[in-house]
Amino acid sequence: MSSVPQSVIKHKVGLLNLATELGNVSRACKVMGFSRDTFYRYQSAVEAGGVDALIDANRKKPNLKNRVEEATESAVVAFCLEQPAFGQVRASNELRKRGIFISPSGVRSVWLRRDLESFKKRLAALERHVAETGDVLTEAQVIALERKQDDDAAHGEIETAHPGYLGSQDEHPFA
Repeated sequence: MSSVPQSVIKHKVGLLNLATELGNVSRACKVMGFSRDTFYRYQSAVEAGGVDALIDANRKKPNLKNRVEEATESAVVAFCLEQPAFGQVRASNELRKRGIFISPSGVRSVWLRRDLESFKKRLAALERHVAETGDVLTEAQVIALERKQDDDAAHGEIETAHPGYLGSQDEHPFA
């Protein structure tokens, strides 16, 4: 338990201690804001494995049964780099034409796992990929990158030598 912060199980032990102190499980649960079912789960966990059993380690483990196959996931990532401007529905439809069957929400799940869920993130991944491999951009990729630059300029995002450089170039309003 030394590697796990005390705050993780503090409220659970507090509930058990309060119930013992009050001698009334219902009142302790009402004061602490827990259900009685939760109290009895905590109590049985402590009886079975001590205070260490209150640490809920299984929440961090992903459910691999729900994941797509690795070949499908790599195909989704490759397509995302090929066509970064496509949304999840269009990407799913285009992959289906290639014989890779994945739902739009499946595409989104892959993007979320790989940190590719937004258009800007997919373009950043494309730029990293091109820098690493030296591949030549396709026409669709160039159009997507130009679209991003146009969007950035329209929203006031401008490349400068350093922060504040553009502001220092403005004329004095009283001159």
